[in-house]
Amino acid sequence: MNPSLVEEIDPHAARKRQAHGALLIDVREDDERAAGMPADAIGLPLAQVATRIGEFATRRDQAILTICASGKRSLVAAQTLRELGYTCLASVAGGFLRWNVQGLPLAPEGLGADALERYSRHLLLPEVGVAGQRKLGNARIAIVGAGGLGSPAAFYLAAAGVGQMTLIDDDVVEKSNLQRQILHTDARVGMAKIESARVAIEALNPGVTLTTHRARMVADNVEALIGGHDVVLDGADNFATRYLLSAACRRLRIPLVYGAVHRFTGQIAVFDARDAASPCYRCLFPEPPAAADAPNCAEAGVLGVLPGTVGLLQATEALKLVLGIGTPLIGRLLCYDALAATFRELRLARDSHCPGCGEGAVFEGYRDIARICATA
Repeated sequence: MNPSLVEEIDPHAARKRQAHGALLIDVREDDERAAGMPADAIGLPLAQVATRIGEFATRRDQAILTICASGKRSLVAAQTLRELGYTCLASVAGGFLRWNVQGLPLAPEGLGADALERYSRHLLLPEVGVAGQRKLGNARIAIVGAGGLGSPAAFYLAAAGVGQMTLIDDDVVEKSNLQRQILHTDARVGMAKIESARVAIEALNPGVTLTTHRARMVADNVEALIGGHDVVLDGADNFATRYLLSAACRRLRIPLVYGAVHRFTGQIAVFDARDAASPCYRCLFPEPPAAADAPNCAEAGVLGVLPGTVGLLQATEALKLVLGIGTPLIGRLLCYDALAATFRELRLARDSHCPGCGEGAVFEGYRDIARICATA
């Protein structure tokens, strides 16, 4: 067998021959082709070329092109076909990699050249792969707050290829934010946080569709802002918003990824109304604490890297929920102590007497929830 006897042609030339009736046989394995195929190609693994080519080419003078990942196996396939008596053969030089780089069309199920390169490390993971990357591309995730928690979460979710993201925040960038809110820069001090976030996210991954709302979440808009999303991330900095989110996510049956930070500690949990055993936020905090017992970052301070740690854990939980992999933090509260460098997990069972999700709980409207926080 001498593969060097086979003609090699550029992908553009191969595409032209396809247009004139040549068959393009993709001889990569099934799992390789799952990441995408040239448009109008026929998938036929190298080991099956000799036994199955007759299903597609009944004439020995049929023009046949072979392609693989880089152009080596396709030479072997073409030589195999030559030995079977096929006379009009060529191998695509550079294979599918060059086909992608040259921007030639892919089969509808393909991810496209940019996505194949951008998410190549995801595609190597059996738990993600092409099917998982498509799930991420079709996912809709809302992030409430473009501050300490929302910044790292949004950045990494965009990098991971979450196709549609919604950012909700009514604040502007201040210099004091820059110690921890990594979406923003010194040059954008005074800009609305959602617009500053847009600049950063579009620079990182222009393939993400980003919707922004410069608004404070209140009773009148909470369902409109988060409805239709697959996951909601809580990056809020006040109890009123958290209680609203908890109630709305339960009513809309959207998983809520909770995160909070205080000085040197943080906590993360997932509250998923789709799971009958899942607790809700009010199982953890039935009533809001007094303001003196729960000061915010502006009052108590926070280690700058801490929101990064917690926000990335929130992003990780969101990706797991979209992909349907691993064990989400449902019924578990993960507590992080940065000074001790320790994680501690607490079991969080659903409370049958919870005012939010308990057996006798009655929803009396979002305004009532806001009132509870206002009078705490």
